[in-house]
Amino acid sequence: MALLRSTLGPLPARRMRSVAVRRSRVRRQLQVALCLGLMEKFSAYRDPGTGIQPFSVPLPPTSTTGPLQAITRVLGFGLGVFRTAIICSIALLYLTLVEILCLVLVPIPPLHRAITRVFTFVLAKLALWTLGIIWVPVETITKKKIGRNAHRNEPWNPNAGDLIISNWASWIEVLWLAARCNPVFVLPVPESIPKFEDTVHQPMPVTNRPGRATGTGSANIQSIQKHSAVPVVPIKGFRRVSLLRMICLAGRVPPFFKDESGTSSLDEIRKSAGRPVVVFPECTTSNGRGLLRFANVFNEEVPVKGYQVFIMCVRYDPPTLYTPTLTRPVGIPGPAFLNPLSHIFEIASSVVPLTVSIRLLPPSESPGSQLFLASDYVKGGSGEDQLAESSASLISQIGRLKRTGLGWEDKASFFHYRNLKFV
Repeated sequence: MALLRSTLGPLPARRMRSVAVRRSRVRRQLQVALCLGLMEKFSAYRDPGTGIQPFSVPLPPTSTTGPLQAITRVLGFGLGVFRTAIICSIALLYLTLVEILCLVLVPIPPLHRAITRVFTFVLAKLALWTLGIIWVPVETITKKKIGRNAHRNEPWNPNAGDLIISNWASWIEVLWLAARCNPVFVLPVPESIPKFEDTVHQPMPVTNRPGRATGTGSANIQSIQKHSAVPVVPIKGFRRVSLLRMICLAGRVPPFFKDESGTSSLDEIRKSAGRPVVVFPECTTSNGRGLLRFANVFNEEVPVKGYQVFIMCVRYDPPTLYTPTLTRPVGIPGPAFLNPLSHIFEIASSVVPLTVSIRLLPPSESPGSQLFLASDYVKGGSGEDQLAESSASLISQIGRLKRTGLGWEDKASFFHYRNLKFV
């Protein structure tokens, strides 16, 4: 009997484990099928020139849930609650110190800038460390073969009135820029709200172009066509926003404001800022897999005169089984201050350190250098924003990102169609 009991006893346990594994696989297959179904529904928002869907949230690779993943989820939940509480405390401290108490120093601009820069640096760094982003590797990418080491050692220090132009994929790079430069952030104000039909347009076939898409010289002059039926909406100006508001609006699309009061031209903001000005010409966030179409936000010829242009690109690693995506392509509706909370908790729940890579272009190779050759990057057609076009080409090169023909108007259409289907 003892031998029979020892033989038959473990069978129910093995069967239970087998059933649990099968159920886990079925759940995962259903999740994958649901994601594939949604991707099929939104395939109209895949760029036909590159095959990239810049508005979809990156997903980790599929796998069955193992014991290690179960343990990390339990630990991650508690860690996420703790870290999120710290991040909220840091945000409240920033609001109190920088946005309220430092207002008394506004009559003394140099002192106000110095004090706010110290507070911003300390609190932004503390927020990044709390999230598990301990170290951000920064690399200077130069295209010139002669004197390459000299260009890599060239300082990248924006001054008051200079422009910092970057791609936009999350609020993480906003924190990094705040810690490094304490710049002025601006958001675009469109002339009107995008107009689109209640039915989504038909998907277009993917037509990947062979050969180099991020070359130099004449190979880099691309014709980035608009692939959507959504008409382009001109940008009429910009508004200054605080660091906290910039973080809260990540993932959303213009118009960011209910009224147009306080709208100014970029040149007016740049001249009166007293600090560097950060511009995201994509006008909204993507998932970091490619560049959205740059809006004509500058309307400047290159090389520019009177100020310097600093080009940078941020790259994020794809999510894994133990690390979430740091990109924020899609925000959530509702009050702005609630928008980043779910993403903050998701990032804070990671038990594995997270990485971000920043790539900088030497100022001597940017559109602000008087030796910059516009003919290498722009066609010189009428109505072309040379600064926007050359910046998009340079960011594509240093970040090795493909340029898409989809813009912020297409993302607004994506939100509209999603709300019609699922809200």
